[in-house]
Amino acid sequence: MKTNIQFVQMPTSEAMESYVHEKLDKLYANYDWVIKSDVFFKKENDPKGKGKICDVELSLPGPKIHATSNEKTFESAFKETFKDLITQLKKRKQEMKPYM
Repeated sequence: MKTNIQFVQMPTSEAMESYVHEKLDKLYANYDWVIKSDVFFKKENDPKGKGKICDVELSLPGPKIHATSNEKTFESAFKETFKDLITQLKKRKQEMKPYM
């Protein structure tokens, strides 16, 4: 599986990259039909205290799955996005019909 991680207009973080790879490897193990993932981390100036945005898009057979979240830290933003992706993948797996 291919994973593309981009930090938009900000320095890259090796720790965050390894954390994302660790989580996505577990996802790939459970859902082997996922082809590719694109992860984007963005920083937004937000006076409310949030502003760390994580976008994840998964390529798989059929339409792509996309989730995004805006939290106080990148770790919590990725965790929320990851939870949303798992929910969507479970729904997609139930809809898939095996060919016989």
